[in-house]
Formats: sequence, C-alpha cells, structure tokens
Amino acid sequence: QVQLVESGGGLVQPGGSLRLSCAASGRLFSVYYMGWYRQAPEKQRELVATITTGGNTNYADSVKGRFTISRDNSWMVYLQMNSLKPEDTAVYYCLLYNVDGGYWGQGTQVTVSS
Repeated sequence: QVQLVESGGGLVQPGGSLRLSCAASGRLFSVYYMGWYRQAPEKQRELVATITTGGNTNYADSVKGRFTISRDNSWMVYLQMNSLKPEDTAVYYCLLYNVDGGYWGQGTQVTVSS
C-alpha cells in the first residue's frame, strides 16, 4: 500500500508564499505521476498540478505562473505556491498514481487571508 503525508499548509497573507511537501512511502515503483489537488468548501476537488516520472508538468490555469510542482529521488513531491490569493484557500491533497491506481494523502489546509 502507498501512504502519502502532506505538510506545509497553514495560514498565509495574500501575496505570500507557501511550500507544500508530500512524503510518499510504500509501493513506490511503477509510479506514473504524482500531483496536487485541492478542494474548497462546497466545491469539487480540482487539479492543481501534476508531474510525471519523466518530469512533465501540468498546471491548472488558475495557478499557472504562480505555483511550481517538483519532486526528488526520495519520493517527495513539492508545491511551491507564490503570489497566493484568497481563492487559493482549500484543502490540498497529494496524489500518487501507480500501476495499482491512485492514492491520496490526508490533505493539508491552506488558508490565504489577511
């Protein structure tokens, strides 16, 4: 089984920055991609950014130019969030998709407010 643990969420002022981390453990082979998704209250979970094992990235239009997804060889995936806006407020979830399917972390709360 795959376990994902997110960290780095918190309260930040508009225009500020935050860096989220996701630590993956378990069946860390045949991984296709990892990513970050978010879910605001009363809204559907939406894609924020994904990164394939080959390093290809994809971003939601709403975060392009502000967020950067990255990963390292210790199976950590990061989301650098700059120029944060109140509408970025959500629970952010880490996703790992491998040969067995998708696995979600527990989520970390990001609140952007003055």
